[in-house]
Amino acid sequence: MQTTAAQQATIKFNNRYILGISFISALGGYLFGFDFAVISGALPFLKTAFHLSSWWEGFLTGSLALGCIVGCLLAGKLADRYGRRPGLMIAAGIFAISSVGMALSPGLTVFVLMRFCAGIGVGMASMLSPMYIAEISPAHMRGRNVAINQLTIVTGILITNLVNYLLADMHEAWRWMFGLGLIPSLLFLVGVVFLPESPRWLISIGQTAKAVGILTKIGSEEFAQTTVAAIGESNQKKNQSFSAVFSKGVRAAVVIGITLAVFQQLCGINVVFNYTSTIFKSVGANLNHQLFETVAIGIVNLLFTVIAMWQVDKLGRRPLMLAGSIGLAVSYVILAWLLKSHAPMIWISVFVLLPIALYATSLAPVTWVLISEIFPNNIRSAASSVAIVSLWIAYFILVFTFPILAEHLGTYGPFYLYAGICFLGYLFIKSRVKETKGQTLEQLEHNFTGH
Repeated sequence: MQTTAAQQATIKFNNRYILGISFISALGGYLFGFDFAVISGALPFLKTAFHLSSWWEGFLTGSLALGCIVGCLLAGKLADRYGRRPGLMIAAGIFAISSVGMALSPGLTVFVLMRFCAGIGVGMASMLSPMYIAEISPAHMRGRNVAINQLTIVTGILITNLVNYLLADMHEAWRWMFGLGLIPSLLFLVGVVFLPESPRWLISIGQTAKAVGILTKIGSEEFAQTTVAAIGESNQKKNQSFSAVFSKGVRAAVVIGITLAVFQQLCGINVVFNYTSTIFKSVGANLNHQLFETVAIGIVNLLFTVIAMWQVDKLGRRPLMLAGSIGLAVSYVILAWLLKSHAPMIWISVFVLLPIALYATSLAPVTWVLISEIFPNNIRSAASSVAIVSLWIAYFILVFTFPILAEHLGTYGPFYLYAGICFLGYLFIKSRVKETKGQTLEQLEHNFTGH
């Protein structure tokens, strides 16, 4: 017997406890946001310091993604063998060390190596934080709680962009920009010490009593017992392994997860995040204005992420994804035309911020929610690794190719390509993605695997 979402909504839950551990876990998202955003403000300085060509500009930016791929693969194995909590602690430690390493880098080679290491921490956190939150959250609040991870990501982006703007006049400002990542890294490490282990992982290794103790802190004893029974039934179906991820019974869910992960990156929005300075420099903006635009992007990103958190468990995942993908396609066509015609700066700003708003309310949070939801318990960590590795491969392709494409096609040219990808994404979501709101993780297995 399972508790349905409606039944869970009538159970008295310890909301303060659930939100507390969700926010602590989601601090990994803040560090994700930091390492993701810091490059945008630092890139103009790095170009000068390291004399970057368009190839090296793309590779330096994308080196984070290469580390993320390694981090995701490590996280899946660590999460299954030692638990979600140790994996989060290791990610925090890697963040701290790499932040100092980038700040003290004597040259390009060391800097790229340290950014690659930072990517390992980002990759681990990008998988483990939303997975952990999904596993400790009751069904009726899971979408909102997983979206907390996206909220901390965008908070990290905004604060980092603001700090970059304030540090711009300092000598070797880029070193300070990267070095300050040590502070949130240590805060995250301390916070993880106080997290309980995932009850779903504890049950998978036979520590059911500990799992019940955690579940009764989350909800009632009835909730704990029915959840334990449902998890036990789910875990009996298949072994946790990468080979099981590609078995026939779960293949449909894995294909959807991988496609959504790749689409979230190839939709092109991270070009706007990472190359803000390049985009506005192409239409004559000075460095101060370029950095100001990164702050504006961070503010809009944060505001619309809050809206997404409010709506993801009300409107549902599918409508938000459909609206976001078609909205991005239209916005990119207009932005490309504005950039090509050197339109007034205010209009370019508007049509840079509009895709940010659309992405923040749709593909950004909802993709992470769906990846954390649609895989069966017994292969979740392995399947999440596969999907998120695919996401980071797509991110590397996107940010590596943009400077090269922009050099040959003009800064506006690639946005026509991204518009086409967004339209194809819209068609895929419309035909293949089912709604997941309000269902337990165990119930969703029947929707996406057919079992």
